[in-house]
Amino acid sequence: MAKMTGGRYIAEVLNGYGVTHAFLVPVIARRAMVEMGELGITRVITHGEKAAAYMADGYARASDRVGVCMAQSVGAANLAAGLQDAYLGLSPVVAITGHRPPMQMYRNAYQEIDHVQPFSAVTKYSAMVDTVEQLPHLLRQAFREATSGATAPVHLDLQGANGDDITNAEADLELIIEENFLSRPAFRPEPEPQRVREAAQVLAGARRPVIVAGGGVTSSGAQREIVELAEMLSIPVATSLNAKGAIPEDHPLSVGVPGSYSRWPANRVVSEADMVIFVGSHTGTQVTLDWTIPAIGIPVIQIDIDPSELGRNYPTTVALQGDAKATVRRLIEASEPTQDRADWTARAKQLTQDWHGEVDPLYNSDAVPIRPERLCGELTKALPQDAILMADTGHAGIWTGSMVDLKYPGQSYLRAAGSLGWGLPAALGAKCGAPDRPVICWTGDGGFWYHIGELETAARYNINAVILVNDNGALNQNKRGDDRAYQGHSGDPAELYGFMGLDLAKIAESMGCFGIRVDRPGDIQSAIEQALASGKPAVVDVKTDVEVSSPPPWNP
Repeated sequence: MAKMTGGRYIAEVLNGYGVTHAFLVPVIARRAMVEMGELGITRVITHGEKAAAYMADGYARASDRVGVCMAQSVGAANLAAGLQDAYLGLSPVVAITGHRPPMQMYRNAYQEIDHVQPFSAVTKYSAMVDTVEQLPHLLRQAFREATSGATAPVHLDLQGANGDDITNAEADLELIIEENFLSRPAFRPEPEPQRVREAAQVLAGARRPVIVAGGGVTSSGAQREIVELAEMLSIPVATSLNAKGAIPEDHPLSVGVPGSYSRWPANRVVSEADMVIFVGSHTGTQVTLDWTIPAIGIPVIQIDIDPSELGRNYPTTVALQGDAKATVRRLIEASEPTQDRADWTARAKQLTQDWHGEVDPLYNSDAVPIRPERLCGELTKALPQDAILMADTGHAGIWTGSMVDLKYPGQSYLRAAGSLGWGLPAALGAKCGAPDRPVICWTGDGGFWYHIGELETAARYNINAVILVNDNGALNQNKRGDDRAYQGHSGDPAELYGFMGLDLAKIAESMGCFGIRVDRPGDIQSAIEQALASGKPAVVDVKTDVEVSSPPPWNP
């Protein structure tokens, strides 16, 4: 053990676990900030705590390493609010905050509220650090918790409003870096062999099975295993948004994203299946269209690393508790190849082809203002083979999830798990976590405005992500409902969803970024290519048609 300050210890641990960036709003842990700088860790100072949490989330998802965000006591609740997406997206994030010392608590100390309740809702582990001697145990445990099992955010609350009671204190502290927890997954547990054999036997008897791949496939790195299993057993594959791209979307067995942010052939195939294999999926409302696709009662094989998820929403015929990659590999080994499902795979392929026939005219539309479908088609063509595509929530998730095709194994898709405005800051975090890969974020102007100030952050740190704005001058997803609500009433429904229609490219340029405005569909691909080549953070402001909304999902 060596005598050191708490600040030095935190910096050494972060460095030891491969953390390259920490995202924060000052002032928090000043001594640690100095020490982190000396070790080469970039301290990214953001314009809001939620943005810091979103950046840490994007960093973690893009790199599969722990993302770090920090805030002082008064900003802790804001940081907790930003962790909602990381929690829902099962992202390994360590959040560090400060809290007032015990003698100041419960006495109306300035700017202090309880931190337990806000963080208990959005973390799997939260601990108060009241002495510097606790750091070796609690900080190491934070990394263990964040990267193991079903990964999720964790929280450490350091004594002192700015955490300085801990970071300034000295003690003999043992520096231990556990290599298993440098990245996720920390471990790859496997199910019992007998259960795997049972699953293989049940699956062999199905005539129309479908695989529904969830986010656990992505976090486990099980994409190749999913494709191998599907090809070996002639099974169509649908992917949740969190697993989009797990199978190349031009693969004959790929049917797209099912559920509410979906293309209709995926919903049709899952609805017509006689067995569903859920792999790493929470089987929640979005991927199942409120548990109607598939219908409750269908035979189900479910694979999940978290045993509490097995059978949560769909009673299982066979439940396999284990890491997705390891478990699918065992299922492959226990199964015999079959080509006896030619009629079923042909049906799935035909449905997908029918859908393409419907949307191809929209993909190629020359309409002005630009149709979002055309923007999806041009983005598909412009997307580099190793790109990370980020998507905000709402229409951004629907358009990209249903109509942008990821055709190359090197492409990744990361989406907001719930919060509008996540896209821009999360894309900056993703670029920090994967600096050698192109990062393109699709957001609407509604989402873009949430954290537009982070363009200055991007320029200040030269974080060269590309922000593609589907700019229809409105909260377009609200338009249809607001227009209906106003029927028979006076007033203008646009007051509830319309914006001023500013030139977002010029705003980006004023902050030191590259900006380009696109008014004609034929210019989209060139604009994206210019943005990628600009050597700067970039905004591509695409003026789209406010009258075009995403189609409703197909339901039985």
